[in-house]
Amino acid sequence: MFFKHKKHSVEKKSYDKETKKPVLKCSICTGEQVAGFQDKKTGKFEDIMLVRSPQDLETFKETYDISEEMDKIY
Repeated sequence: MFFKHKKHSVEKKSYDKETKKPVLKCSICTGEQVAGFQDKKTGKFEDIMLVRSPQDLETFKETYDISEEMDKIY
């Protein structure tokens, strides 16, 4: 019996675009990347999800409706 794989529908979420910007926090030592949001005033980073593959990053961007290129912080 064959099953069709359905593309997972991503639950849409939002963030305050006036005060936060989406960024990737990258470790120089391990190469680990974490997607999240950085406060525009304080620079404080809020981690949302670990990015292990390009698909993880696409899921994050789709979830929060992000189309622009994300800055990397170290």
